[in-house]
Amino acid sequence: MIAPFNLPRRYLVGFDPRDLAHHFTDVLVIGGGVAGLRAALGVPETHRVLVVTKDEVRESNSAYAQGGIAGVLDPEDHFDDHIADTLAAGKGLCDSDVVDLIVREAPKRIAELIAWGTEFDRIDGQVALTREGGHSHPRIVHALGDATGREVMRAIIGRARTRPNLKIWQNSFTIDLLTLQGKCRGAIVWDRRRGPSLVWARATVLATGGAGQLFRETTNPAIATGDGHAVAYRAGAELRDMEFMQFHPTVLYIAGSSRHLLTEALRGEGAYLRDRNGHRFMPDYHPDAELAPRDDVSRAITTQMAKTQHPNVYLDLSHLNANYIRNRFPGIAELCRTFDLDIGRDQIPVRPGAHYMVGGVTVDVDGRTSIPNLWAAGEVTSSGLHGANRLASNSLLEGLVHGARAAEDIARHLSGPPEPLEVPPVSAPAPPPPRDSLDLEDIRDSLRALMWRRVGITRDAQGLAEASEQVDRWCRYVLTSGFDDPAGWTLQNMLILAKLMISAATEREESRGVHTRTDFPETIPSWARHLPLVRPPLEGEAVMTDWFPSLS
Repeated sequence: MIAPFNLPRRYLVGFDPRDLAHHFTDVLVIGGGVAGLRAALGVPETHRVLVVTKDEVRESNSAYAQGGIAGVLDPEDHFDDHIADTLAAGKGLCDSDVVDLIVREAPKRIAELIAWGTEFDRIDGQVALTREGGHSHPRIVHALGDATGREVMRAIIGRARTRPNLKIWQNSFTIDLLTLQGKCRGAIVWDRRRGPSLVWARATVLATGGAGQLFRETTNPAIATGDGHAVAYRAGAELRDMEFMQFHPTVLYIAGSSRHLLTEALRGEGAYLRDRNGHRFMPDYHPDAELAPRDDVSRAITTQMAKTQHPNVYLDLSHLNANYIRNRFPGIAELCRTFDLDIGRDQIPVRPGAHYMVGGVTVDVDGRTSIPNLWAAGEVTSSGLHGANRLASNSLLEGLVHGARAAEDIARHLSGPPEPLEVPPVSAPAPPPPRDSLDLEDIRDSLRALMWRRVGITRDAQGLAEASEQVDRWCRYVLTSGFDDPAGWTLQNMLILAKLMISAATEREESRGVHTRTDFPETIPSWARHLPLVRPPLEGEAVMTDWFPSLS
C-alpha cells in the first residue's frame, strides 16, 4: 500500500442542502463517452437515468479514437490469440480471467454497435479488419477510415436520445460524489444555468475518461483532466496502478500547433519510423519493429531522439500505395494537408504524447468499486484488462463491455428490495477563497510541463522527488482555497491526480510496461503486483444533522 496523500478537506466546495436545488434519479451516469452511454443504455427503461457530461456529449476521449475496436471476427483468428496478445502487452499485471471475459465478449459488442447503426468500413460487404501494434492478427474494426470513435459515438448518442427514461445534462461539471455512511448517494453537479445542485441517485456510474491533460504533450482533448480519478479518491474509493500512463508513440509534432494523434493503424498498414538521418530504427530495438507494443515503440523513439539530438522522428509511408493510404486515412490526410504535408509522399514529424490512463479506480468484473452504490467503467478504471500497458484498440472494447456489465449489475441491484428514499443530511463547510489572486492557467501550464519532464516516458528518483516537492508547494495554497467555477476545481483535481501518480511512480522501483525507471531499468518478478491507493479518513467529513425529513 502506498503512503496516502492527505487532503485538507473531503469536498472541494462548501454546501448546505437547505440552500441548493435537489434532483432525484435512479441511476446517475457521470461521463458521456462510450463507457458511460453504454451503461446508460443498459439500464431497463423502467428506471430513470441521468447522464451528466462535462462538455457537449459529443466531446469525449471516445469520440477522438481513431484506430478502432479489437475483436475476433476472422475465422482464421482465435480468442486465445487475442488473449495472449493482451497478456503479453500487459507485462505481467493483467487479470487473466478479466482478459478472457472481455475478449470473448468483443464480437457480441461489435455486433450490437452494428445493430445500432454504426457503419464500420467494409470490403466486399464484409467488415474490414486491420492490424495494429502488439496484435498477431488483423482484428481491428474501424470506421470512416481513421475516425472510428466519432462514428461509434454518433450511433450511441443517437440511440441514447431515443430512450424516454434517459436525460442528458451537457456542460455540467461534477464537483464531488456525495457519500454517507460508506455509500455513494449521488453527486454535487454544477452548471452555469443552475449553479450547484445535489443529484441523489440509487446507483452512480463513474465514466469520466482519462487524464492526458496532466502532460504538456498529449493526444487527449481539453476535457481529459482526471476529474473522475480525483473525485473517487476524495470519496474514499480505492485506486490502483496510478504510475501507468500510456504514451502513444506517434503524435503529429508541428511546433506551435495543437498535438494530433496519428493512429497506430498507419504502422499496421506498413508505415516505417525513421530518424532525422533517414535511418529506420525500430528493427534495432524490437523484433516486431514498428508493430511492437506501444510502450516499446515510445521508449525507442525517445531514445532515438536523444541519440540524434532532434525533437522528433518521422513517420514514412512513401513506399506504400499513395492513393490507398490517402483513402484509408482521410482525416489524417486532410490534417497533414493543413501543414502542407502529403502522407503519401512526405516524412511526417511525430513524437510520443500522453494518451491513455491505464491505472484508475479499482473495479471488479461487474464494474463495482470499493464503495457501495458506486460503479465505474472505461478509462477511469483499473479493471485488470490492461495490466501495465494497454494493447491497441482494447480501450473502446473495455468501455463497451464494462459499461454493459455495470448496467446489468445495476439492474439487479435496483430490482431488489428498495431502500428508503431519503436525502442524507450531509453538509460541508466552505473553504476560504484564495489569499491572493491566482493565475490558474499559469499553474496549470507549469504543472503540465513538470509532469512531462519528470513523470513522463522515463523517470528517476531525483526527478520524481523534484516533482513531488513542487506539486506539494502548489497544493498548499491551491487545495486549501475555495473556487466557484470549473477552472479552479479542475486545477485542484489535476494536482491531486499528479500527486497520486508521482507517489505510485516513486514506489514502483522497477521498469514495467509504460512505467520506465532509468535508475531501476529491470523488470523484477517480485514487483508483479498492483499498488493500491486509498484516502485516509478525514475528521468531520460528513456533518450529521437531523433537520432533513425522510422522503420515504
